[in-house]
Amino acid sequence: MPIATTADTVDQPDQNTRYAVRMERVLTARGAATRQRIVEAAAALIRERGVAETGLDDIGTATATSKSQMFHYFPGGKGDLLLAVAAHEAEQVIADQQPYLGDLTSWRKWQAWRRRIIEKYDAQRDRCPMTALTTHMGKATPATRQIVSALYDTWTQHLAAGIQALKDSGEIDPDTDVNATATAVLAAIQGGVLMMQATNRISYLETALGEALNAMRRPPQTPKVKAKPARPSKTAAAGSVRRSA
Repeated sequence: MPIATTADTVDQPDQNTRYAVRMERVLTARGAATRQRIVEAAAALIRERGVAETGLDDIGTATATSKSQMFHYFPGGKGDLLLAVAAHEAEQVIADQQPYLGDLTSWRKWQAWRRRIIEKYDAQRDRCPMTALTTHMGKATPATRQIVSALYDTWTQHLAAGIQALKDSGEIDPDTDVNATATAVLAAIQGGVLMMQATNRISYLETALGEALNAMRRPPQTPKVKAKPARPSKTAAAGSVRRSA
């Protein structure tokens, strides 16, 4: 499932953005490679420094690219480049989970995907693509917010497809709410990553994701019926009457 691109996320693109979209369509293979190299270098700098502390000059130095060449690929300047970086990071978040995320068709495969998530975020820590999107770029512009929203939608759709597969195979309760469960799993990842970044402890993500998955397999709780007090038998009642007499 592709993540929304610049053309998808900007409702009314200005002249520079329209030109940038046209540029993407006519780039030579060499030009496309240069543009991608600039985007990847910008992404790495933003993960490390944040948006405010990353300028075109920094990116130019990192990629040995002149400013005129930078504007050739990104006519709108830093705004255009940020959109390209946001789309790149969103795609990377999904790509880092493959092929597991696209094939959550058994409980064994869900566990393999969970291990992949833990391994990736443990290695990346606060320089993961999701951090760059949600912390550094998520509120930069309405267009980048739309890219983040599209990422979450794509991610949730993959999870929902996997949960439906478990329902169909009888591995989880047939009454499981697919969309609500997918949202809960994604929220567990987001919360676990946020706490990991604040404390540098991967255990928060391990616990949050583990509990979210375990909850999928717990049998539904049946409401406890309060027992009614036992009524005395007729024989016992008769004996009581004779004794009182």
